[in-house]
Amino acid sequence: MSAVYLDCNATTPLDPEVQKVLFHYLVEEFGNEGSRTHEYGSKAKQAVQKARDQVGAVVGAKRDEVIFTSGATESNNLAILGLAVHGQETGKRHLIGTRLEHKAVLEPMEALEKQGFEVTWLSSDEQGRVRVKELESALRPDTLLVSVMAANNETGVRQPLGEICQIMSGHEAYLHTDAAQAFAKELECLREPRIDLISISGHKLYAPKGIGALITRRRGYERPPLKALFYGGGQERGLRPGTLPVAHIAALGSAAETAVKNHDARRKRCRELKDAALAAFAPLSPRIHGQPKETMDHVLNLAFPGIDSEALIVTLKDLVAISNGSACTSSSYTPSHVIKAMGYSDDEANEAVRLSWCHLTPDVDWSAVAERIRMML
Repeated sequence: MSAVYLDCNATTPLDPEVQKVLFHYLVEEFGNEGSRTHEYGSKAKQAVQKARDQVGAVVGAKRDEVIFTSGATESNNLAILGLAVHGQETGKRHLIGTRLEHKAVLEPMEALEKQGFEVTWLSSDEQGRVRVKELESALRPDTLLVSVMAANNETGVRQPLGEICQIMSGHEAYLHTDAAQAFAKELECLREPRIDLISISGHKLYAPKGIGALITRRRGYERPPLKALFYGGGQERGLRPGTLPVAHIAALGSAAETAVKNHDARRKRCRELKDAALAAFAPLSPRIHGQPKETMDHVLNLAFPGIDSEALIVTLKDLVAISNGSACTSSSYTPSHVIKAMGYSDDEANEAVRLSWCHLTPDVDWSAVAERIRMML
């Protein structure tokens, strides 16, 4: 019997309904969306427009506010680096971020810092939530952008976007959120119209890898003043050139619509798995990173003091497939920057493991997992 896959925050399995849509547009209606002289192109264009509506509907955005990308990493780069020219032209060269972010946000912010922009980094409390009060004092007349993720990819901690929107209600700075983990799983927080830019990724939502989107909300009639990062073709309102991957876009649209339709049932299933895990691990007195009530239902990040995460992962590999941080940094074997930002030491960060599942995850023998861990203590 193979190990149960518990690394859905790294990537999710392909939903069966989404797979049908993907294969349909890969094999049957395979036209180029840019071909306007025949029916194949027309069908492809209709599929893309439908997907824009499906993705936009999740957060209350219009179809022309949806820019398709290769995933959240590209969306984050476009949202952050794409504002640089506007910042230089207007003298707004101040950015605000958090050390809890994914590298796909940290590194573009750091790149602008090297170009002369100033970055203020908000701190985190011991539960992994950004200290919102610091934002009030950090905002300045020359602040161009504030970027705070919707939910953390390692801990599952939801960030207080509602409070952040209230604080920024009278400020002109753009607000961006990396919603790779939260899109179509946490609904209300992303429907707040004060959020200007939302990055999403298909393979975190049971769609294929290689597709995502950037939501670019208008303020009245004004679009966020983004500039393209590369050129050639003018697709996606000139912000993301290249032939559109129609099959992947249609699959993302299907995944978004299906996730909203089945939101309550999926959340209930994930909560059942989480409650069972917490109950099985409780006698072992783990250190849990992020209060369970403040984390998404499909994520659990914890440590068993004295047990190195790498050793734990190897010991459990025939039972469950788990990780000890972001998949994008897992090859580096460095202590999690997220856990360290919460105030833990390198040694404590090296003990942290992440378990993440979804509605497609089968029942887990948590008692067997707990017993294996108990033998290591």
